[in-house]
Amino acid sequence: MPAPAHRPPRVLVTGASIAGPTLAWGLARSGFDVVLLERSSEPRETGQNIDVRGLGRDVLRRMELEDVVLRSTTGEEGTRFVDESGRAYAVFPKEEGRDGPTAEVEILRGRFAAILVDAVPAEVELRYGDFVTGADQDAEGVDVAFESGARERFDLMLVAEGRSSRTRRLLFADETRLRDFGVSITYGTLDRHSDDVDTWDWYTADRGRVASVRPDNEGTIRASMSFESEPFGFESLPTDVQLSILRERFRGAGWRTQRILAGFAARPDEFYTQRMEQVVMSTWSRGRIALVGDAAWGSGPTGMGTTLSLVGAHVLAGELAAHPRDHAQAFGRYERLLRRYADSAQGLPRGGARLLHPTSTTGVRAVRAAHRLAASGPVRRFFSSNLLTSEKNVPRLADYPTLRA
Repeated sequence: MPAPAHRPPRVLVTGASIAGPTLAWGLARSGFDVVLLERSSEPRETGQNIDVRGLGRDVLRRMELEDVVLRSTTGEEGTRFVDESGRAYAVFPKEEGRDGPTAEVEILRGRFAAILVDAVPAEVELRYGDFVTGADQDAEGVDVAFESGARERFDLMLVAEGRSSRTRRLLFADETRLRDFGVSITYGTLDRHSDDVDTWDWYTADRGRVASVRPDNEGTIRASMSFESEPFGFESLPTDVQLSILRERFRGAGWRTQRILAGFAARPDEFYTQRMEQVVMSTWSRGRIALVGDAAWGSGPTGMGTTLSLVGAHVLAGELAAHPRDHAQAFGRYERLLRRYADSAQGLPRGGARLLHPTSTTGVRAVRAAHRLAASGPVRRFFSSNLLTSEKNVPRLADYPTLRA
């Protein structure tokens, strides 16, 4: 039977990165009994640079976390597009109070997740090293099976995992479509050199190859390498095989690509690869189970993933707080409020990522010409405010009284 009026609804939140802790924070403050579950055996401290923009900053202010986040940023001073010699031919400096390619809030994912988890109220039960293996729901609750062998009943289950969510595949496989952009991207960490700068430097080569380096606030450099290809299982290959393929793909590419490859090999534990893709779902909920964050709408290469995760978790927690005994109404309002916003963040056409990975020298020249034009004084501000990373169809955040620190 559903939770009696005298007992708070019991909620399982899976995923303790961005959306999960934000959800747990809001639900616990609203009187829910919350279990926050994370598959890894301990808090995840790894991850690349992420940014928070627009409405995501509003959520941080409501949680009274904006100041601590601003004190933890990477120090990135802008974005530069560079040629083979490292000469910057197009520059987008960081502008205070404005978000361009480099946002005012650039922070390492692991540090940001730690800030959010630390903010979760003490009454939330944090569980590490376990994950969901099955869930059966009826009109009154959800019976959840865990890898540990435990079985428990919850009133609601909220999946706040990543783009490759195992739980979503388990429970929403028939509702999920992945939109592939024809690009694989690899991330890693490099030792910092004395001549490294505090800008995000992008390099475009022919044969569909792009590399970048950017600063962090931990004395190292974060790097990425991406290349255009049809899917061939690259992301699931052993690390040494991936590195071998990258060495071959980036042979003769120039700039700092050999240094990046050597750095990846030196720090294999911080090396990971993803397919550039978006999650497309016809619905974000089914009965008493709902999805939020990248598990629901992984936006791909648009720079809006973190902001969407914060806003989505805040709205879902707020709607459940406003309708604690009517999850169907809460889930419905959550999706109506956010659907156009999330869809707008997925507006990049499939060919968009490939245009940024030209296969010919002529294509490289065209891309560089576009960079120069975009960085020129007359159009820079317009370009910055209309980037993929800008917000569109922004909803009005309701004032949820319990979701203010």
